[in-house]
Amino acid sequence: MPLEISKIIEISDPVYTFSEVLNHIDLKKYLDEGRHRRTGRPEYDSEKLLRVILFAFMENGYASVRQIEKMCKTDIRFMWLLDGSPAPSFMTIDNFMNQKLAGTIDEIFIEINRYIFAQADVDLNHVYIDGTKIAANANKYSWVWKKSSVKNRQKTFGKVTALLEEMNQVIVTHGVRFGVREEYAIEYLEEIMDQFVSLTGFDPQTKVRGRGHHKSTEQKLYEKLAEYTEKLKKYAEHIRICGEDRNSYSKTDHDATFMRMKRDYMGNDQLLPGYNIQLGTCDEFIAVYDVKQYASDMDCFKPLMEKFNRQYGKYPEYPVADAGYGSFDNYLFCEEHGMKKYMKFTMFKKETEDEEYRDDPYRAVNFPINENGCPVCPGGKEFHYLTSRPVRYNHYGRTEELWQCEDCSACPLKPECCKCAGNRVVQLNEELTMMHKEVLGNLNCVHGALLRMNRSIQSEGAFGTIKWNRAYTRARRRGISGLMLEISMISCGFNLHKYHLKKLAASAAA
Repeated sequence: MPLEISKIIEISDPVYTFSEVLNHIDLKKYLDEGRHRRTGRPEYDSEKLLRVILFAFMENGYASVRQIEKMCKTDIRFMWLLDGSPAPSFMTIDNFMNQKLAGTIDEIFIEINRYIFAQADVDLNHVYIDGTKIAANANKYSWVWKKSSVKNRQKTFGKVTALLEEMNQVIVTHGVRFGVREEYAIEYLEEIMDQFVSLTGFDPQTKVRGRGHHKSTEQKLYEKLAEYTEKLKKYAEHIRICGEDRNSYSKTDHDATFMRMKRDYMGNDQLLPGYNIQLGTCDEFIAVYDVKQYASDMDCFKPLMEKFNRQYGKYPEYPVADAGYGSFDNYLFCEEHGMKKYMKFTMFKKETEDEEYRDDPYRAVNFPINENGCPVCPGGKEFHYLTSRPVRYNHYGRTEELWQCEDCSACPLKPECCKCAGNRVVQLNEELTMMHKEVLGNLNCVHGALLRMNRSIQSEGAFGTIKWNRAYTRARRRGISGLMLEISMISCGFNLHKYHLKKLAASAAA
């Protein structure tokens, strides 16, 4: 006898919360049914596919396409969502994810958040930011290092120069000489090979190889130049894939960068291919996510806040983050967009807990400034301005000032002040020092202490749920676009699951 499935499912089941949220969203405008229409068998209902995929991620944290196919055949809740349609195959689910869902999942995530945030009255002014590194779906020993490629390319340039000198001795009778340079373009070397063939009469099609055959001088030179040309092509390709901002990549996943993971499954503390996943949480919900190829969190803060602004039309008033995000660039970015500075800096813990370090009179930032505007050391010696120099990798034009003591030779405090042989030189940046004092004031007040406590609970709690409670510890897809699709669906499922738990808690309290 046919059963009415809705009467079998318990009233407190997550599928009803899931349907409540999805029923308030116009999904058809994101699925664009007509764009992929073609002749032949009709397509599977995209809206039903989307529902079973998102519900699988809501229930499991991460679900493979074969796992979703199995649940559609065995779980009555998935049957209820399919509403009489046959269970889709894993290839149907995979094609839908890659062809339709990959381009619209970000907009669907925003729509889901818009409804949930309105129902749960989520505060978007306080954003708790954290990042984690996740291993890529790439082979372990597949690294390519940019510095090594640059170094080997320079060595090959030197070998090419020596080879061209030998070739010039062979073609000297023709009155032609190949130009020698410090660096060589691939096109230039290929043109030299063609000219060498035409001048010497050597035919590459008739070259000999194997035991008992003696290569001519022309063939040896030609093959050596062809070998160097191929090497230069390979090095140029390595450097191009790395780009300006990366120093490595994996041969089996070109978007993955080698970085140090917190949990090294190889056990030898070596660098592994991975990605840096960034989350911004508001009231325990994921408000914004991002995937980056940088090992440092400092470079991820600005893109994450720009994405938050695009999604919600404003910047958060209180972006709270740990010491990995506190930098001169990020503090200036906060000032430009009306955000308050609640990101720790590198020495925040020592400044807060170590009184001996904080009040050390020999630290340059603790030197008093006299009426001439010069720092004065505990020995009463003036420091005179030397020069200013730009800070490396700084995008806001940050500079640091170098000051040198007028005379350290006869100072009795020099053994405690510095270990240098001559006069002490210190580096100062008054603007950064004032920012650090502002951050210390913000984070050490009662409000700042509460925000720091909430950050450790919410942002790190979200990663704890995703990585350990729901066992998502390694990327399943390759490439940054594939990983963005994964994190998008995981974030949608996380927010739907969190909303269901909050509904249950509110009903139990009532």
